[in-house]
Amino acid sequence: MSLLDNAKALRSNLTDAEQKLWYHLRAHRFLGRKFKRQKPMGRYVVDFVCLEEKLIIELDGGQHAENVEYDHVRDSWLRSEGYTVLRFWNNELINEMEGVLERIRLVFDSGSQTLSPSPSPVNGRGENI
Repeated sequence: MSLLDNAKALRSNLTDAEQKLWYHLRAHRFLGRKFKRQKPMGRYVVDFVCLEEKLIIELDGGQHAENVEYDHVRDSWLRSEGYTVLRFWNNELINEMEGVLERIRLVFDSGSQTLSPSPSPVNGRGENI
């Protein structure tokens, strides 16, 4: 399966957490910014991206606890391309949607290039490593 085919399949099969966040991000609903979902970038597919602001939002399920090194390499490459990467656990998004949206808003207010990107969340609470 090609990367583009994989991205199309992922767009058709969003997780519950991805669907909930996409509701807030789609159609310029969030601060008038345009987001794309399941977007191929290099050899990766990112969950959500605002190309104009160079912001990537990743939602992590339990499988990411086992893929820390892969996520680190992936995030390093995305950052080398000038993107800020925010990561949230699925349960954090579902239980604390307003807090997640506030963190995203703060990136836009501060200018995404001035904030340090978030590493993969730890212990399901979105804490930095």
